[in-house]
Amino acid sequence: MTEETTAIIDEATISMKKAMEHFESELVKIRAGKANPTMLDGITVDYYGNPTPINQVGNLSAMDARTLTIQPWEKKMLQPIERAIIAANIGINPQNDGNIIRLFLPPLTEERRKELVKRSNAEGEQAKIAVRNIRRDAIEQIKKAQKDGLSEDAAKDAEAAMQEVTNNFISLIEKHLAAKEKEIMSV
Repeated sequence: MTEETTAIIDEATISMKKAMEHFESELVKIRAGKANPTMLDGITVDYYGNPTPINQVGNLSAMDARTLTIQPWEKKMLQPIERAIIAANIGINPQNDGNIIRLFLPPLTEERRKELVKRSNAEGEQAKIAVRNIRRDAIEQIKKAQKDGLSEDAAKDAEAAMQEVTNNFISLIEKHLAAKEKEIMSV
């Protein structure tokens, strides 16, 4: 392969890794029965007029498999944190005891588990679409380089290499989905 095609494939691989990281971060947010402080990522609290991530206004921890606690750094932040959790609509009611906020995760029903599997599969499909779009863009760049003088054999080799990279990322997504489904469905 030429330097130009190697650069195109490397750039596409970096983009696919970013898509994979995003997919993994989305999967972590899908609750699988165990309390995990990362479930609260994406929730912002009104901190003196500024929307601030919840992990920057207090200490988040998992007390046990079904309980999360939030210890705010300032007591007057209890109400805004509670409101933010309710507004986030994550299906958990916060319980405020005046010092800390406790989140008790309800046990998952079979129906809810199936919904979570569907949601994780939808995230997986989005990741696959992103990977395929990156592949398509890379192949378009390779074809453009072929019009600009790249040999046909080099272009075909580069396309094959790009397809192999794509297949590796798709199979990695499938493995992540299978592991997440197993985690969700295990009681």
